[in-house]
Amino acid sequence: MAKIVLLALLRTLLILIFLVCIILWFLKPTKIRTKNWKKVEDGMQTTIFKYNGVDFVVYTFPIILLAMIGLVYMYMQPMRSIKRGVRRYTTALYNPIIVKTPIGMLNGIDVIAMTFVLTLLVWTFYVRISNDFKKLVPAKHMKLNIWQLKFLRISTRFGLLAEICLGFLLFPILRGPSIFRLLGVQFEASVRYHIWLGTTLTFFAILHGAGTLFIWGINHQIQNQSPTFIKSDFTDFKLVHIWSWQKEGRIYLAGGIALITLLIIWISSLPLVRRRKFDVFFCMHHLYVVFLLLFLFHAGDKHFFMVFAGVFLFAMDKLLRVIQSSPETRILSVRIFPSKIIELTFPKDPRLNYTPTSIIFVKIPMISKFHWHPFSITSSCTVNDQTMSVMIKSEGCWTNSLYDILCQEVESKSQTKCVSVAIEGPYGPPSFDFVRYDNLLLIAGGIGITPMLSILQELAYAKGDLRNRCPSQIQLIYVTKNSQDISLLNPISHVVSNQTSEFCHLKLKVFVTQENKSNSSLKDFLSSVSAARTIFFDMKNSNHSFGRVLINPLWMGAITGFSSAIYLLSLCFFNQFLFSPKMKSSKPKSPSSVVDLFLLCSFLIAVACSAVIAMVLKWRNSKTERKMLATTWDNEGEMKLSAMEGASTNTLEEQHEIHFGARPIFKDLLQKMESEFKGSNVGVVVCGPESMKDSVASACQQKCRQAFKFNSKEQQQQQQPFFVFHSLNFSL
Repeated sequence: MAKIVLLALLRTLLILIFLVCIILWFLKPTKIRTKNWKKVEDGMQTTIFKYNGVDFVVYTFPIILLAMIGLVYMYMQPMRSIKRGVRRYTTALYNPIIVKTPIGMLNGIDVIAMTFVLTLLVWTFYVRISNDFKKLVPAKHMKLNIWQLKFLRISTRFGLLAEICLGFLLFPILRGPSIFRLLGVQFEASVRYHIWLGTTLTFFAILHGAGTLFIWGINHQIQNQSPTFIKSDFTDFKLVHIWSWQKEGRIYLAGGIALITLLIIWISSLPLVRRRKFDVFFCMHHLYVVFLLLFLFHAGDKHFFMVFAGVFLFAMDKLLRVIQSSPETRILSVRIFPSKIIELTFPKDPRLNYTPTSIIFVKIPMISKFHWHPFSITSSCTVNDQTMSVMIKSEGCWTNSLYDILCQEVESKSQTKCVSVAIEGPYGPPSFDFVRYDNLLLIAGGIGITPMLSILQELAYAKGDLRNRCPSQIQLIYVTKNSQDISLLNPISHVVSNQTSEFCHLKLKVFVTQENKSNSSLKDFLSSVSAARTIFFDMKNSNHSFGRVLINPLWMGAITGFSSAIYLLSLCFFNQFLFSPKMKSSKPKSPSSVVDLFLLCSFLIAVACSAVIAMVLKWRNSKTERKMLATTWDNEGEMKLSAMEGASTNTLEEQHEIHFGARPIFKDLLQKMESEFKGSNVGVVVCGPESMKDSVASACQQKCRQAFKFNSKEQQQQQQPFFVFHSLNFSL
């Protein structure tokens, strides 16, 4: 009971802090904030915090605190949802609102997020421009008339819009302290927000830079190598060198280089480059470090604090991920299926738990030292707490290279040596919420079956704990091109064949689209796993550690809070002892490179201290890990990995179906299911090609509208099932 109350308090605190952050963003361009905040900064100049310390506390720390509380909340939240049933109006946010758009499918959460960002951009631009135009006077020093000055101010305000996009840019790609995980948005889906924000950032940055250069060009300021007047505000002009690295004020040369760097990053991120030349994408994307430094020197520390929260959290997240993924672990066993699909099994620390639909990032140095691949976990930590499995389909260059290497190991007569691999993760939802639904409909296409295997294994193994909180009926629709891919269902063959359980009822429908009717039965296809080749790697004389010890969310939140405190203390130290107290005014009118360097040094000190703590925790956990995993892996022990997977398929119920030469029509399938799922809440989980997702989304969208249409008629509503759409991605 106390834990439930504490979770409710944390949830309330998260909402309040989030609302405070939103209010601060919307107040930033207004006169109320401008006038009062100037007085606050002037007053803080007499303290050790100075103006930059209070900027950090007000504009950066609330978001860091939000992430810290979110980590504590995820740590305390049970892995399986304790709630039964769903709120239809709340869960309707996950249903698609617009199925086909140039940027993909949009659900309610996507629309709310886009509306919020667009509203903030429009509001900021309107308030800034309206205030600017009221103060416009001809700029005699720069020889600008009214229209040129208006154009210059508009270009400048486009820079502020780019700043807002940069402030949100890094939040969607946080893997540990991710706010999106609290909303039920998976990492693969939140990456879309990063892409949208990055494109919008590039667009406004181009308008900002091109507009400014245009005005300078028509006034011959670009060709002029002598000092020129640049308007820092509406009452003061400063004499600066446009093409020099000036000592005070905004460094315009840094802004130009930053724009070029941003364009390089954006171009190398296009799908054509990213999918064909991943190493180019990976290397060019790390230019974000250069871009952020140049942005700091160009915009100054006051503007940088508006985006510093995302930078700070991303740095902490990246640091902990690097420490987690080293040293490398190894592959325990490999199963090679006939359809060029391989199953990798890794050792896992028994203390590491994860929820179904989680993903891990895998890097195999002998193939590429840079390429990290995301894969859905097919195993369940409740089934086997010492191993973790993924399935990989050989389609691209990286996966084909892995397939060739493993095939060579099989064909070699010598004893196979273990393959080194680096792992990040797992990353997934904090709790398994699919058990809240009355019924569950799982739809998978091709290799998209992988997260469904984890879901079904979790439900089957934990039936004793979830007897009163498990979907009463589960239907799995698997669509594949070739019948040999049906063997991928072998890990759940015991669930398919055993329908005596009282807690749930599984019905399987398989659609083989590119083959005619076969004489083989579903049992034969499931049993065809015997045709798969299995490799057990030699674990002797290996210096690699077993398992993967992940710093839990509680420690992650503590390290984040500690590093933010170290940063503030370092900043106060520089303000008090190194930064000159004899200033011409109570606060500088514009930022300087010296202050920017102090900010950077404080950040590096905080990161270094956090790295030391994280490595100490890693070392301590590794000692415990070696004691827990002292058991040797022999062939007999390794065969236990698939003990549950190899359950007998003696009898398959006649209710299971297999269809050849046709694709499923999901609209008709959902129509037929209405009689089976009368008045219940049905979770629809889809993982597969985009065309399949669009088809299922359209069907769910139609059924959702029908459910709300009958909302006023209680009797009809009781008969109308409510389908809630959930999309899982297996590629980034």
